[in-house]
Amino acid sequence: MKDVASPRATANDLEQHRAALTGHCYRMLGSAAEADDAVQETLVRAWRALDRFEGRSSLRTWLYRIATRVCLDALSRRSRRARPMELGPMGTVDDVLVSLPGEQWVEPIPDAQALPADADPYERASLRESIRLAFVAALQHLPPKQRAVLLLTEVLGWPAAEVAGSLETSVAAVNSALQRARATLASRGVGPGRAPLSASQSQLLERFVDAFERYDIDALTNLLHQDATLSMPPYSLWLRGLPTIRTWLSGRGAGCRGSRLVPTAASGSLAFGQYRPDPAGGHKAWALIVLETAGDQIVGLNSFLDTAALFPRFGLPPALEP
Repeated sequence: MKDVASPRATANDLEQHRAALTGHCYRMLGSAAEADDAVQETLVRAWRALDRFEGRSSLRTWLYRIATRVCLDALSRRSRRARPMELGPMGTVDDVLVSLPGEQWVEPIPDAQALPADADPYERASLRESIRLAFVAALQHLPPKQRAVLLLTEVLGWPAAEVAGSLETSVAAVNSALQRARATLASRGVGPGRAPLSASQSQLLERFVDAFERYDIDALTNLLHQDATLSMPPYSLWLRGLPTIRTWLSGRGAGCRGSRLVPTAASGSLAFGQYRPDPAGGHKAWALIVLETAGDQIVGLNSFLDTAALFPRFGLPPALEP
C-alpha cells in the first residue's frame, strides 16, 4: 500500500486509510456515526493541505494527526457518551423502561469498518481489543487530551516526542497525561490488550446461537457468568446476575422466543443481528446483540435496539423471509 504523502498522492491514497482513521475516531468519540463524520472531515482537510505536506512521516501518521485534532474539536462541543451501567443504579425486572437520546450512548461499530485490512495479525489483535465496548466507554471518562495521548501512545505506539509534537505540548506534559490516563483506566478495570478470538469463544458463539434460537433458558443462563450484566440501549435499565437475567428472559423478554440470529462482528466482540418473529410472516429486525466474554463465559449481554441506524451500518437486512 502506498503510504508516503507526496505531490503525486491522490484522493484514493487518502481513502485507503479510512478504516484505520475510523477506528481511531471511534475510540476518541464513542460513536460510529460521529467517527464517520470525523473521518470525512479529516480527509477533506488532508486533501486541501496535501500540497503543503513535506513527507517527513508516513501518510497514515499525518492523517492520524489531523484526525486527532478533528476529534478534539468535536469533543469540545459535547458531553461524553456512556453505557447504561454508568448512568444509574442496577435496575429490577419490574422497572419502567425509560428511553434516552441516542447521542448519550456508546455505540457499537462493525469490526470491518474500524480495523485496517493491511494490519498484521499482532497489530490487528491489539486494535480489535481497543474497540471493545468496555474500553471505549472507559476512554470517555478521560479528558479529551488525555484520551488522545493514551490512544496515540498505547494503541498506535507513538513515542512521547511525536505525540507532544502532534498535540503541540511538551514531552513532560504527555508523560504526565499518560500516567493519569493509565490510572483512570486501571481504576475502571480495563486497558488495551491482545486477545484474539479463541477456540472456546468460537464454540461459545455456536452454543449461544443454538440456545437463543431454541430459547432454552437453562442453556442460555449456563453460558452466562454469575455476575453477568444485561442492557438494552436506548433504555437506561440494566440488570446484573443470573437469577435476575433469567427472570427477565422468561418474563418481559419472552417476546424474543422464536428469534433468529445472524452472526456479525461488532466492537471487537461476538455479535448478532436479532430478528424476532413477525406476525405477518418471516422475522423482523429487533436488536444488535453484542456479547462481552471472559474465557468461555458471557459477562455482558448488550442489545442495541436502534436497528434503523445500526442494521444498515452492519449490512444486515431489515427482515428475514420465511
